[in-house]
Amino acid sequence: MPWKTISAEAAGKTPVPRVREVAAAQRLANVRYAIRDLACVADEVAKKGHKILPLNIGDPINFDFQTPPHLIEAVYRAMKDGKNGYAASPGIPEALDAIRGEAERKGITSVEDVFVTSGVSETVDLCLSALLNPGDNLLTPSPDYPLYSAVLAKLGIELNTYSLNEDDGWQPDLIDVHKKIGPRTRGIVLINPNNPTGALCSRRMLEAIAELARRKNLVIFADEIYDKLILDDPQHISMAAVAPDVPVVTFGGLSKNYLAPGWRIGWGIVSGDATAVQPYIAGIHRLLRSRLCANHPEQYAIKPALEGPQDHLAEVTRKLRSRRDLTMTWCNSTPRVSCVSPRGAFYAYPRLDIPEGDDVFVKELLLEKHVLVVHGSGFGQKPGTKHVRIVFLPDEQALTTAYAAIADFMKKRYN
Repeated sequence: MPWKTISAEAAGKTPVPRVREVAAAQRLANVRYAIRDLACVADEVAKKGHKILPLNIGDPINFDFQTPPHLIEAVYRAMKDGKNGYAASPGIPEALDAIRGEAERKGITSVEDVFVTSGVSETVDLCLSALLNPGDNLLTPSPDYPLYSAVLAKLGIELNTYSLNEDDGWQPDLIDVHKKIGPRTRGIVLINPNNPTGALCSRRMLEAIAELARRKNLVIFADEIYDKLILDDPQHISMAAVAPDVPVVTFGGLSKNYLAPGWRIGWGIVSGDATAVQPYIAGIHRLLRSRLCANHPEQYAIKPALEGPQDHLAEVTRKLRSRRDLTMTWCNSTPRVSCVSPRGAFYAYPRLDIPEGDDVFVKELLLEKHVLVVHGSGFGQKPGTKHVRIVFLPDEQALTTAYAAIADFMKKRYN
């Protein structure tokens, strides 16, 4: 007899309920990451056979930069020596010692704890999670790196942004910072050098923020992942060196300074008054243990990175300085474009005088000219202003081609 399909009702059985849609958590509605979200549109353009000129993601390895060989050798040797199991949750001892030594070189004299993470992204996630309760808030810069707003959205913490002043070289607006501090404000984020603007904080500004944190009992999160990529004098000053008594968590890692973003190795340095920070450190370590450990073999690159040859840095900063200068020449000579010259990292954040949204501009530029930048609204910006973030990692020829394409696009669109 051939098989027949009959309904549950016809068979006299109770109908099986239809599987309900599995909804994502409502707090994820505000989780956005403009840098990667644009990749979906770029993929569609690439599928049509167009070559994309990428000025959107800060990955040096995509261009003419290479991880220092002695770091690769250290990781390879660790793998061959069987360092492929779990590591201690805070990190391997030699890495932790090297990070403490780096903190001393940065002038941080009150180190209470160090730990290794899976990139600075995890450092941020762990440290914010260990501090913030429902109803608390954290001061974050505007514009900012979107990781911070994404983590806060995940935690269900309302955004509390303070302005960076474009007319003052993108320095924090201290008046706005004062205004934004409330009874539930627990800390302040300072990205220095800044992403997306490339700005570098002055010592005077660092001292002012430290004094504010001291009086208002705030934790300072000092994101200093680009601290060795300084394009102009003066050299970088670490926030924790300026404020040894204030609770500061300094973020660092191998991704940018040591050209190893895919290894996902970052770290945190907690400094300040020992009695004040110990309960917070205990909370961080509870989270460190709960996620087991960071990548194990790659941790063996931390000591040779921080204590070994630094030769690559001179070549990296030379290239970046030249490409920054090319970028600024273009900004200064192109109608409807203006830009504060970046002093660190490898980002520029030009302002556009255009009648439409910068998100529309970026999408249409990609579709027509196949040049990919990131809209300023993805980082936050002052109402009424429009920006784009440019990554100037590509070589001069690629940048010249991209900038010519953008200029031509603007001339035709806004003539």
